Amino acid sequence: MRWVILLIFIACTAYAHWRGKVRHGFFRQLSDHSTFMSPLNSFVYLFSRVPSTPYLQPSLFPELAPIKAQWEAIRAEAVALHDASKIQASGKYNDIGFNSFFRRGWQRFYLKWYDHPHPSAVATCPNTLAVLRNIPTVKAAMFATLPPGGTLTLHRDPYAGALRYHLGLVTPNDDGCAIIVDGERYSWRDGEEVVFDETYLHWAENKTERHRIILFCDIERPMKYRWAQAFNRAIGGFVMRAAASPNAIGDRTGWLNRAFKYLYLIRLAGKHLKAWNRTAYYIVKWLLFGGIAVAIFWRY
Repeated sequence: MRWVILLIFIACTAYAHWRGKVRHGFFRQLSDHSTFMSPLNSFVYLFSRVPSTPYLQPSLFPELAPIKAQWEAIRAEAVALHDASKIQASGKYNDIGFNSFFRRGWQRFYLKWYDHPHPSAVATCPNTLAVLRNIPTVKAAMFATLPPGGTLTLHRDPYAGALRYHLGLVTPNDDGCAIIVDGERYSWRDGEEVVFDETYLHWAENKTERHRIILFCDIERPMKYRWAQAFNRAIGGFVMRAAASPNAIGDRTGWLNRAFKYLYLIRLAGKHLKAWNRTAYYIVKWLLFGGIAVAIFWRY
């Protein structure tokens, strides 16, 4: 049985790796979270009701139409937050999902995260939340900024149970400010929306002299069957709620982010080892990964 499980895991990993045109190198893929999530994500891809393509037509999600219709009211609240410097990077190690983005200029203000709206958002964004409250497929939402010269490195998100929705609010309206998903470029425009599959490798850049502000949402992926939808909702809710991050005191912090400040100490030790001796770093890294894999395989 363990060999069957191993073969299934290898097949799922191979599918995750070869699914797009843009891919990590072999060793980078081995340690990427998409490898460990590949069996669960393969299930989601198999029963997805929408195409498995980097970009999807917004018309496939008619329930999202009120968001675009109210984009100017949403923009007004985002601009007020930006002017008050409330769209910001986390000052603590309590945002495991986006921690690596902060040093490249990216900032955020959470509206909701797989749960009730953040109290800080209720107090400052009533119009935006009034729109989102009537769209249950919107599981998470935030305002996100990318400053002039800001970049996001090549990455993919861990769980395929959601799709990503962006609505341009204040953008350079310039091709120099764009997101590139599986090699396909999209430039944000004020009042325009885009939906994409964030489990394809993607990156972003702002080569202009203006800030970019967008509404950034996680949309529940539509599934072919009700039982598959219920499974996706349950797993996605459990996994993603654990990564809830606060804007301010009083907002909820998920257990994964409460643990992140301790987990990051391991990451810092790895960085110090890598700076001292890259060969030693990679030997320790692959011995650790290999040991965990062997332990799990022989245990089951």
